[in-house]
Amino acid sequence: MAREVVITGMGATTPVGGDVPTTWAGLLAGTSGVRLIDEEWARIQPSQIAGIMAVDPATVLDRVEARKLDRSQQAALVAARQAWADAGSPEVDPERLGTVVGTGIGGLLALMDAHDTLRERGPSRISPHLVTMIMPNGPAAVVGLEVGARAGVHAPVSACASGAEAIAYATNMIRTGRADVVVAGGTEAVIHPVVMAGFAAMRALSTRNDDPAAASRPYDVNRDGFVMAEGAGIMVLESAEFAKARGANIYGVVAGYGMTADGHHIAQPDPDGRGATRSIKQALADADVTAADVAHINAHATSTPQGDLAESVAIRAALGSATDQIAVTGTKSLTGHLLGGTGAVESIFTVLALRDRLVPATANLDEMDPGVQLDVVRGAPRPLPDGPLVGLNNSFGFGGHDVTVVFRTAS
Repeated sequence: MAREVVITGMGATTPVGGDVPTTWAGLLAGTSGVRLIDEEWARIQPSQIAGIMAVDPATVLDRVEARKLDRSQQAALVAARQAWADAGSPEVDPERLGTVVGTGIGGLLALMDAHDTLRERGPSRISPHLVTMIMPNGPAAVVGLEVGARAGVHAPVSACASGAEAIAYATNMIRTGRADVVVAGGTEAVIHPVVMAGFAAMRALSTRNDDPAAASRPYDVNRDGFVMAEGAGIMVLESAEFAKARGANIYGVVAGYGMTADGHHIAQPDPDGRGATRSIKQALADADVTAADVAHINAHATSTPQGDLAESVAIRAALGSATDQIAVTGTKSLTGHLLGGTGAVESIFTVLALRDRLVPATANLDEMDPGVQLDVVRGAPRPLPDGPLVGLNNSFGFGGHDVTVVFRTAS
């Protein structure tokens, strides 16, 4: 029988706050982390707004340490240290300790900075740390070294589903007995003119530059694209047996997951939501719960015209009439879209919503798109009922990656 997996520690650095408590309080208060980009290069960009980390991770880390890390690695390390401390710094055999940290793009900022240095100052001025700063497995490796993980260090790269896939992979490591404890999550930091221009060329980004806080508006009829953001979210997962034996605080349970692919288009979601539908159904089956058990969904809800509709179709196809009783929220309305970090950060939000029995409201939802057939929380946070609770986190990425993770309250 597969071992139960529980959450004992959480850490994050996001556009809303530099840690989990601050970010969560900000979400419940409706505080937006989206603002105008200060740098001069943004003035010629179609989209001049972003969710920039509220606390620069380079100011949290030792200066020498920070210089050896790309910004995505810095964010992951800050979040991992928070999560590890939150879990009580568990004493575990290193060979029973793993790390899974996903990213969508990796160390792009370090790469672009190095390219500028090469052109302006020559190859002798390139950092000897460049290769380890730009490799996509860099964040996972940095976190693995931090905690001394030897059961495995893994780095899912599945676009905006990377963080959620990392949690699913870590869950499987514990279920199958490869590890007792796994530090898992996702990170991203690619607010750069090249990336912004690329997404803008796809018409994926919001250009509501005159009102940054209102730019990310999932499900609203006037949504015009997502808002680029950065940050990281990390969870400490343990087997229930290991966590209980050491008296750990348990936030909740990773009850199951589903992972599928659209097989439709490199960037556009299947308008019929078939891959996402299967992901949700697989997750419910893996968790041994039904649609009627689900009280809350933290939706992918990027604020793109096609994506929000496709996800709505998928949720209703997977959950049927039970959908009408499920409180759905889109927290990217306040954080922006953290790409490879988003699935992990929003998993943390899902767990906290179940723990506190309170769902954050979707911001900027002035007029619901009539094609969205969901009970979206808006205006103010919504209480959840007493008793055991089940929540879903959806994460979907370019390439047709579909990941759904099921969480439930601790018994």
